[in-house]
Amino acid sequence: MLNRTVFFISDGTGITAGALGKLLEHFPSTHFTQVRMPFTDTLEKIKLAQDAILHATEEDGGRPVVIMTLGNIELRSTLKESNAYFIDLFNTFIDPLSLELDQKPLRGAGIAHSVMGTKYNDRMEAINFTLNHDDGMTNSGLEEAQVILIGVSRCGKTPTSVYLAMQFGIKAANYPLIPEDFERGTLPAILHKHLDKIFGLTIKPERLHAVRNERRSGSFYASLDNCKKEITTAENLMRDAGITWADSTSRSVEELSAIIMEKTRKPT
Repeated sequence: MLNRTVFFISDGTGITAGALGKLLEHFPSTHFTQVRMPFTDTLEKIKLAQDAILHATEEDGGRPVVIMTLGNIELRSTLKESNAYFIDLFNTFIDPLSLELDQKPLRGAGIAHSVMGTKYNDRMEAINFTLNHDDGMTNSGLEEAQVILIGVSRCGKTPTSVYLAMQFGIKAANYPLIPEDFERGTLPAILHKHLDKIFGLTIKPERLHAVRNERRSGSFYASLDNCKKEITTAENLMRDAGITWADSTSRSVEELSAIIMEKTRKPT
């Protein structure tokens, strides 16, 4: 396996550079040692980055990959004097788009994840809503929910809800389907008037058994037979109610969120 160092160099938090780092997952035969250098916003800090790049080159025997989000042209140009392979957000994406739109882009640090304006406030409001409506905690204000996730306990509802809120500002509530629902043979009564915004999650019994066993080892709750029964019954309830669902067994919260956004047609 090849060994290479990848630097995430940004004049802000480096969140956007980190997101671009997902590109590296397409190359599993290379082991990437990650070095994050946020708030690199002066020539002195650029010099420190150059020294680190040189050291990594000597250690690895190959030039590093540098994923950079630097708005300042002078800082970008100086950093690029180093011997590295550069993935430059501005040079690759922002500047060509600027030419196409005939507009000058904003270049300040943190533009993509600004703490100013309504988008930030909307996300914070959505996160608060989602945390307050986790696991069927309250029915108050449920009409404000944009998405309501349902499924058996421990199938991934909470992390998916929180991701929807944090990344897209979606007010996402979630409800566990519990033995009382299975015995009654219907969804909780409070959900009946919100069927248009409900999305279901399911999971393979073996995976659910493993997850629950970590929490309550040896319990009936975690037993494979109970997991199989709950999942089958939950899927039947969702099918009878006309609810679309997705299997969370091998999907990340990012994938699940994309499916939910597409199926419920929520704007990003």
